[in-house]
Amino acid sequence: MQTALYVHVPFCQQRCAYCDFNTYSGLLALRPAYVEALRCELRARAARYPHSVATTLYFGGGTPSLLPADMVRGIIDDARHYLGLSREAEITLEANPGTVNAASLAALREAGVNRLSLGVQSAHDDELRLLGRIHTWDKAVDAVTAARKAGFDNLSVDLMYGLPGQDLARWQVTVERILALEPAHLSLYALTVEPETPLARTIAAGEIPAPDPDIAADLYEWASATLRAAGFWQYEISNWARGLRPATAVWERPPGGRTEGVGPWVSRHNLVCWRNQPWLGLGAGAYSWLEGHRWSNVMHPTAYIQASQAGQWPPVDMEVISSELERAETLMMGLRLAEGVVDADFRARFGVGLVEVYDAIITGLVETGLVLWDGQCLRLSPQGRLLGNQVFGAFLP
Repeated sequence: MQTALYVHVPFCQQRCAYCDFNTYSGLLALRPAYVEALRCELRARAARYPHSVATTLYFGGGTPSLLPADMVRGIIDDARHYLGLSREAEITLEANPGTVNAASLAALREAGVNRLSLGVQSAHDDELRLLGRIHTWDKAVDAVTAARKAGFDNLSVDLMYGLPGQDLARWQVTVERILALEPAHLSLYALTVEPETPLARTIAAGEIPAPDPDIAADLYEWASATLRAAGFWQYEISNWARGLRPATAVWERPPGGRTEGVGPWVSRHNLVCWRNQPWLGLGAGAYSWLEGHRWSNVMHPTAYIQASQAGQWPPVDMEVISSELERAETLMMGLRLAEGVVDADFRARFGVGLVEVYDAIITGLVETGLVLWDGQCLRLSPQGRLLGNQVFGAFLP
């Protein structure tokens, strides 16, 4: 059984103002014990699922670039030894530009990381301060330069739009400055103001305006057109990769009908998740989806370390995924991709075709112009990709 492997690193130097992820500041002293716990869990999961083979490895967080390279190497080596991770596998590590330098990036590349995801977010220092980021734009440029010298050709950059007070002119500066750095991949995310975060409290106090969703939609549309003109394919709602050939539209179906046809820079790890295929999550709060079950680990790093030392990883929120729910989630996740969901693939997996299960829903969404259906492939329309949640909700059991 092929699986994507996710490793959660819950440490940060400082929590961002908008963050509600399972991350913690002030716990860096736990890193050696935490990594040992990760490696113990990896070996235990490999024994529990002896036929699992890891096809990709993704270090997320948190700030995985706070792990020393020797710790990262140990996890990679274990993934290769116990889960069959190949030498050619995509190994991604998320990095904060404020936590890396030429030496650390060279060490990470030598340890086996071959794809870097840099959380740049903005080219404006005042926006970075608003978000609670610890780096500046100059630091971000230095990080990209150092990553190139370290041999990271597969370089992805995260940006955030729809910030309080952000207008088109400022967003254009950010995107154009990033394009000048020539990344291979871009992820663009609209800011979500999560409850109980410092950003939410600042907005509630009236100190800054709330994000405007209409402006955010305009920024997204401008970026889509600009990135297409720059040679990027929008292969997923929030993700773009440099293409082997130019795209003729902002939401064009990939060459050959498969995302891999875009080129080598698409995120192979995330592609597994969007196709709702199995993944194994290691670490505090990490989720897994294997053999019809979904579960997570305990959230706090200290509790996770204690569980590992006891040789026990009690599942949290264990859920048995029914066939009905798996079909719906496969469709919902697959529609995030420009490739859409192919009826023949769906039938091969579930024994029924799309129309047999969702005829009335598909008909309604076609009539509203939110999806495209040619009898063989169901895709979001260009308009539908702006209203994805409305489309996805229609398929929930």
